[in-house]
Amino acid sequence: MNIFVGNLSLEVTDQDLQQLFSDYGRIVSAKVATDMFTGSSKGFGFIELESKKFGQQAIQKLNGFEFKGRRLVVNEARPKRQGMRRR
Repeated sequence: MNIFVGNLSLEVTDQDLQQLFSDYGRIVSAKVATDMFTGSSKGFGFIELESKKFGQQAIQKLNGFEFKGRRLVVNEARPKRQGMRRR
């Protein structure tokens, strides 16, 4: 299950995300979105858990959870939209 994690503190790393979700099953991937030019965090990321059941539990427990001074927004990730891309 692919999960969107928003309102991240700019200091949060991929490893922080992985550790935060480690109680909710096997993690396939954890990635904080970064600006392609500066490398700084965009304040959101994605985590993919192997199990949908555990993913839903993680969403219930972590949505609104305070992490590194920010209240997280956690929900199921929507598929990427097709269409025009910025250059």
